[in-house]
Amino acid sequence: MSDAAEGGLGATFRRLIANTGPISVMHYMGEANARYYAARDPLGATGDFVTAPEISQMFGELIGLWLADIWTRAGSPVEIHYVELGPGRGTLARDALRAARRFGISPQVHLVEGSPALRAQQARIVPDAIWHDDLGTVPVHGPVLLVANEFLDALPVRQIVQTPQGWRERMVGLDHDRFVPIAGARPMDAAIPEDRRDAPEGTIIETCPGAAATVFEVAGRLAAQGGAALFIDYGYDQVRNGSSLQAVRAHRKVDPFDAPGEADLTALVDFATLSHVALSRGARVLGIAEQGAWLRALGIDARADALARNAPEQADAIRLARDRLVDPAQMGALFKVMGLTAPDWPDGAGFQAEFIPE
Repeated sequence: MSDAAEGGLGATFRRLIANTGPISVMHYMGEANARYYAARDPLGATGDFVTAPEISQMFGELIGLWLADIWTRAGSPVEIHYVELGPGRGTLARDALRAARRFGISPQVHLVEGSPALRAQQARIVPDAIWHDDLGTVPVHGPVLLVANEFLDALPVRQIVQTPQGWRERMVGLDHDRFVPIAGARPMDAAIPEDRRDAPEGTIIETCPGAAATVFEVAGRLAAQGGAALFIDYGYDQVRNGSSLQAVRAHRKVDPFDAPGEADLTALVDFATLSHVALSRGARVLGIAEQGAWLRALGIDARADALARNAPEQADAIRLARDRLVDPAQMGALFKVMGLTAPDWPDGAGFQAEFIPE
């Protein structure tokens, strides 16, 4: 693909690698996604992918009901902040807030979004929102109800690979002008947990410093300010090895090392590790549930039936959307929901009564 089609980022990477040597996978993913999200609205049929809020209003509505329920049982604090990380077009915020407000909750709305293109979309759907580049400017007083749907998966991952010479960071180099993953030269054995250092040659261990930092800050805020948080993403709830880096363009998987900045790069979220990060900051971890089971516990089947009765001409489409969200063969099992609360806040619906992390 030409450099013009890559928006110049491919050419920039080639010059950088030629002049200073290979760059890390984390550097490559971070720069590529920053370029990708800054320039476009990637959602919908004409974009590259569709997220759960765009599939059905039921998704956002049930999140809103979950938030309203836990807020009510926490004593209905008057000062309350709705915070969403990576809010897409604003669809989830619109649906969740509409459902929650029926129960008397009127939070101040804060959207953490760096993309000018997506901010413009959000302003049309959630006009009363306050926008932030990061969590640092979100108020530090008053409880927080935070939602992050398909946010953590786009944060850059660091990969370390076992080689005959020991553990090395996985880098991106050039092979006849094409980007290829290679092992770096610097030893990284000290960065590997002792119980995983003897893994076979070729084993890849993947971490996401940005995801850990985000959960660290959110959990700390919950412990200090009160509130609850939902992190919803595709990922796993037990520690595992291997690269999960992938790219999607025009609703199809493509080579993540082709055309940087022109496809959405993501990686599976390590919820097992993130639960320990949250606990280290004093937050409660309600659990890590499969999205399908969680939505069913919240009543998505009854909601789908009600919508179908009210719009019988849309009944098939409504049930197909419900199935896409909950079917284990579609989004139901791969996507997980991690719930966090302040230490003195109540349990949230859809999670086991007691959560013990691995």
